[in-house]
Amino acid sequence: MGEMHELSDAQLLREYAKRGNGAAFREIVMRYTDLLYSAALRQVKSGDVAADITQSVFVDLARKAQPVSDRLSVQSSLAGWLHRSTRYAALNHLRDTRRRNTNERQAMEQLLSNSESALDWERIRPALDEALDSLGDEEREALLLRYFKDQDFRAVGLALGVSDDAAQKRVSRAVERLREFFAQRGVTIGAGGLVVVISANAVQAAPVGLAVTISTAAMLAGTTLATTATATATKIIAMTTLQKTLVGATVALLAGAGIYEVRQAAQQRDQVQTLQQQQAPLAKQAEQLRQERDEATNRLALLTGENERLNRNSGELLRLRGEVSLLRRTQNTSAKSAGSTASSIAITSGQEQAEVNIGRELGLAVVQGDPSALDKLTEFSKTAHRSYNTNSIGLDDTKRGELASRTFAPLQKAFDVIGEAAVNGNQVAVEAVNRGLQIPELQGHSVQIVGTLAGKGNESALEMLLNPDKYGILLSGSVFALRPAAEAGNQRAIDALANVTKDARNQPLWFEAANILATAAESGNAVAVDALVAMSASTNQNVRSAVLIGLKKAAANQNIKAAETLRSIGVQ
Repeated sequence: MGEMHELSDAQLLREYAKRGNGAAFREIVMRYTDLLYSAALRQVKSGDVAADITQSVFVDLARKAQPVSDRLSVQSSLAGWLHRSTRYAALNHLRDTRRRNTNERQAMEQLLSNSESALDWERIRPALDEALDSLGDEEREALLLRYFKDQDFRAVGLALGVSDDAAQKRVSRAVERLREFFAQRGVTIGAGGLVVVISANAVQAAPVGLAVTISTAAMLAGTTLATTATATATKIIAMTTLQKTLVGATVALLAGAGIYEVRQAAQQRDQVQTLQQQQAPLAKQAEQLRQERDEATNRLALLTGENERLNRNSGELLRLRGEVSLLRRTQNTSAKSAGSTASSIAITSGQEQAEVNIGRELGLAVVQGDPSALDKLTEFSKTAHRSYNTNSIGLDDTKRGELASRTFAPLQKAFDVIGEAAVNGNQVAVEAVNRGLQIPELQGHSVQIVGTLAGKGNESALEMLLNPDKYGILLSGSVFALRPAAEAGNQRAIDALANVTKDARNQPLWFEAANILATAAESGNAVAVDALVAMSASTNQNVRSAVLIGLKKAAANQNIKAAETLRSIGVQ
C-alpha cells in the first residue's frame, strides 16, 4: 500500500487498466471520494443520492480505465475528469427527477465558522459547480487540486506539468474568474474571501465506509459484466438448441409419436446435463469472487479505521504540542509567582484577557455545581474548535501550535480551576472531569486533569490512561497525560510509554514519549533507557534530539548502556 501512495493518478489508473491491480484503483477511490461526494451533494442535496452518484462515477472510471489512461500523461491528475463526470451524472439525475415530478431532498447543511461566512457560503453553494464547469479544463484542474484537495503549488505544478509559478498564476486566474462569475449573479465577494469560504466548506467527509463500498463495487463491475455476458450467451445457445429440437421433433412426429417421445426425452436429458456442467464452474467462480470481495472489504475497513485513528491522533497531537510549548514558556517566566499554577497563560491583549476571565468564571461555575455550566463550557469549546479549524488552514506545525495556544487559552484557564479543585478532592469537579472525557471538545483538557491525578497517586486515574481505548481516550492525549506519573517514578506509566515507542504507527508520539522517558532514564530506570536506545536509530531529528538528551543525562549518572550507545553513534 505504501508504494501506491507515491504514484500519480495516471500511473495508478494504468496499473489497474493493464494489470487489473485492485490496490491501485482503491488508492484512486480513497483520494477522490470526498471530492466527488461533496460535488454531488452540492447539486442533489441528498446524501444517499450523492453516494450513488459517486459510486456510479467510479464504476464508469473502472469501465473506461484503458481509454482514459491512454489520454493521460505520466503525472496527470484525475481531479478534472472525475469532477466533470460527477457534474454530468448529477445533472442527469436532476433532469430525471424533474420528469418524475419528485421533490425528495434531504437537508445536509454544514455548521460554518461564523454567521458572515455562513451567509457567503449559502449564496455561493448552489452555483459553485456551475461556476467550476464554466472554467477551462486547465484552470478547473488547478483550482480543484489547490483548494479542494489542499495541495501546495509545487504538487499542483507537478500534476499539470508546469512550474510552481505557472501553477500559482493559473490558480489565481481561476479564482478571479470564479469571483467574476458570482459577481454577475449578484454575489459580491473578494477573491480572498472566496478562497476562504471554498477552502472551509467545499469538501465534506463522505459517509463512513462509502470509499470501501465503491472500490469493491467498481472493481467487480468488469467481472459482473463478463459473467452477465456469459449467462446471456448460454441462454442464446440454449434457445437455439431448443428451436432445433422443435424442428427435429416436428419431423420425428411424422414418423411416429413413440419415436418422438424417446428422442425428445433423450435430448432433454442431454441438455440438462450440459447446462449443469456449464453452470458448475460459473457457480464456483461466483463463490470465489464473493469470498475475495468480502476479504477485500474487511481489509479496507480495517485500514480505513486505522487511518482515521492516526489522523485524529495527529490533530490532537498538534494542539497539545502547542499548549505544552506555551505552558513551558509560561512556567519559565512566572517561576517567581509562588501561587501560580503550572498552566497559567500570560495574555497581554485586553480582548484575550477578557476571554480568559470568561474561562475562569465558567470553571468556577462548574466547581460550584452550576448544572448549566458544563454545557456552556462545551459550547465555548466548540466555538474555539471551529475558529481554530478555520484559521489553521495553510499554517505549518509551529504556527498551528501557537494558534492553538491562543485559541484554547480560555478553556485551559477553566480547566485549571476545575483541575485544582479535583486534586483537592472536590467531587463536583471530579464528576465534571468524568463527564468531560465523554465530550470530544472537552476530552483533551479533561485527560490532562486525569494525568495530574494519576501523578499524585490516584490509581483509578492511572488505570484510565493505561487503557485509553477502554475509556474512549485518544492515545495522544494519554501519552501527554502520563508525564506526571512517569516523572514521579510510576513504573506502570513508564512501561506504557515505552510500549508506545515500540509501535511504528505511533511515531508522531515518539518525541513526547522520549521527552518524558528522559527524566526516568536520568534516574537509572532500565525500561526508560532501553526505550531511548531503541529510538536512537530514528531518522526524525526532533525525536533523535530528545533521545540524545535523555541518554546523556543517564550516562552522566554512570549508566553503562546509555554511555555505550552514545559512543556507538559517535556522540561524546
